[in-house]
Amino acid sequence: MQKLPIGIQDFEKLREGNFIYVDKTKIIYELCAHGGYYFLSRPRRFGKSLLISTMKELFSGNKKLFKDLWIEGKWDWNKTYPVFHIPFASLDYKVNGLDVELQKRCQDIAHTHGIQLKSDSLKNQFQELLKKLSQKKGPVVLLIDEYDKPIIDFIGDEIKQAKQNQQILKNFYSAIKDSDSYLHMVFITGVSKFSRVSIFSDLNNLEDLTIGDYLTAGMMGYTQKELEHYFQEYIPPTAKTLQISEEKLLEGVKAWYNGYSWDGKCFVYNPFSILNFFKKRAFFDFWFQTAT
Repeated sequence: MQKLPIGIQDFEKLREGNFIYVDKTKIIYELCAHGGYYFLSRPRRFGKSLLISTMKELFSGNKKLFKDLWIEGKWDWNKTYPVFHIPFASLDYKVNGLDVELQKRCQDIAHTHGIQLKSDSLKNQFQELLKKLSQKKGPVVLLIDEYDKPIIDFIGDEIKQAKQNQQILKNFYSAIKDSDSYLHMVFITGVSKFSRVSIFSDLNNLEDLTIGDYLTAGMMGYTQKELEHYFQEYIPPTAKTLQISEEKLLEGVKAWYNGYSWDGKCFVYNPFSILNFFKKRAFFDFWFQTAT
């Protein structure tokens, strides 16, 4: 029996650790095959970081991790792209400051690829890195996870810091437009959708996939079909523990956890809730308990 991937956000760790992976690679292929500039907002605990990690491994050409998945025989594994991954949840900006952490991230990526940066300012350093990385390794794939975390973390009593971080991010993201010729794809995720004027005013070619997009409506979260297929080994023992039929269990799961839709047609379950339901074998509002 494959393990429940509770808290697993790293695609490599998930695939090599015998965890359940609900195969979303057909949708990922449709989105990534031709590149582009995309923004996608989803609630917490919905698999955004895992999606970004999956894209990172895909563009890096790690074919072994995609064995037996839909995309294995469709993707051109001979073509790889340098990936610039910015996971804001991993940056220590509360201690060191956002600008310092972003500059450090640029330096780390540059060092990994044997690139020396000469610019001083954050924006210029970012642009220089994208240019040199593209010239050395080919068009860059830029993956930004939780773009809004440095703002949301300070909303409330520290609103001044939130506004300062907002301006830093606006200046940082403005470098993307000026680096278009060096980029193959940009994919940005977050939990909120800030006005384009506030942060993405210079990125007028950024396509928002959050609402009404048929392709990405089921890219995160589990559909009914996926639930019954990928968790089929967990359904009977859970029903037995709850002393109900499998049919009643599925009815209960739908009543508790199947309330999300971004196009009005495709309805999905919250992954965090489903995984914890099968682990605890009890109906409970798991997602709500993670609120901060």
